[in-house]
Amino acid sequence: MSLLIVVLGILALLLLILVFKLNAFIALVLVALGIGVAEGMDVNAALASVQKGIGDTLGSLALILGFGAMLGNLLSESGAAQRITYGLIRRFGIGNLQWAMVLTGFVVGLPMFYNAGFVILIPLVFSVAASARLPLLYVGVPMAAALSVTHGFLPPHPGPTAIAIMFQADITRTLLYGLVLAVPTIIVAGPLFSRTLRKYKTKPPEGLFTVRQFTEEEMPGYGVSMFTALVPITLMAVAAVLGLLLPAGSGLRQFFSFVGDPVMALLLSVLIAVYTLGLRRGRSMAEIMKITTDAIGSIAMILLIIGAGGALKQVLVDSGVGADITKLVSGTNLSPLLLAWLITAMLRVCLGSATVAAITGAGIVLPLLAGSGISPELMVLSVGAGSLMFSHVNDPGFWMFKEYFGLTLPQTIATWSIMETIVSVMGLLGVLLLAQFV
Repeated sequence: MSLLIVVLGILALLLLILVFKLNAFIALVLVALGIGVAEGMDVNAALASVQKGIGDTLGSLALILGFGAMLGNLLSESGAAQRITYGLIRRFGIGNLQWAMVLTGFVVGLPMFYNAGFVILIPLVFSVAASARLPLLYVGVPMAAALSVTHGFLPPHPGPTAIAIMFQADITRTLLYGLVLAVPTIIVAGPLFSRTLRKYKTKPPEGLFTVRQFTEEEMPGYGVSMFTALVPITLMAVAAVLGLLLPAGSGLRQFFSFVGDPVMALLLSVLIAVYTLGLRRGRSMAEIMKITTDAIGSIAMILLIIGAGGALKQVLVDSGVGADITKLVSGTNLSPLLLAWLITAMLRVCLGSATVAAITGAGIVLPLLAGSGISPELMVLSVGAGSLMFSHVNDPGFWMFKEYFGLTLPQTIATWSIMETIVSVMGLLGVLLLAQFV
């Protein structure tokens, strides 16, 4: 009976979001309370569970997302993101434009949310395609694939970071495994897949772009731009590698464990960016702080949605549903990694939002982790991969891709939706392969 209540709760969540157009944060809180009461919890206990779930989920996550948004906005508003793009294209040459766009999407996407990175890079995609006389999708899909993979697989993005906290996974190790999966996934979903799309002749609608284009003099240098963008990922990756190679008592390991913590890595990156992209370029501290303050507004609702997903997770745990889920799947031969991907993928197809699907799916499959012997880091990546499955008309990213590339609905499904599906399936296959060694 308890599992039926959960199913009805998920259906109610779909109804509230898709039919009644209720904000995902409000819908998740209402469904969490409803499931808790229906499972027999006292009303006050259900409310306390919701509050605990939100508080536990948003603990260090608020700092990570806040600093990440600040860094992304500093890169964007200083012209550093544009400099990185042009610099990579120049270094790769016209013959390797696809790989230049992959690396651009990857580097710019690491500290930025998908939508922000897409809007910043899409004008450059069009200018590159026009100058090289190449089909837009041939140039644009590799960039979009790289942005999507960083969004779904790699901390400090909201989805994977929040899931890592829920699963008590090591974030730096999650990043390391995620990087291993990211490379083949981006290659297949980006350059290889885009070569099948040459038949689509598209052009952007006129007057669509209002994104600022920086002049040569306004942009910082390539080296300083790349350095600033890569500081957080470098610190976190070094910390993860040293954590595997050096003994626990090593001073070097302890130092990088501190500076490579996601919160510290991003804080240091913001402080470096304040100087390299702001003060050093002649901007006043007031101007720079306005850029960082504006960045926080862009993540407010994302934080609330993630917190509400944590509330649903906590209600499922406190009401005892987790034990029922564990009993249900204990007799099956399906890997918890596969089950996590399947459940999250179904939520993604139904809900549209990758973040909501990831947080909701993580809450449902969390009980599968206990006693399974499965690496929690791989469970994070499995859920992250599932959250990218087959984006379609209920996903804002679908419409963004459609309108910017001037595609028809069937064309968007044949390009964007299939690309996202490739990313999701490749992620699952990579996780299952890594599980043989981790």
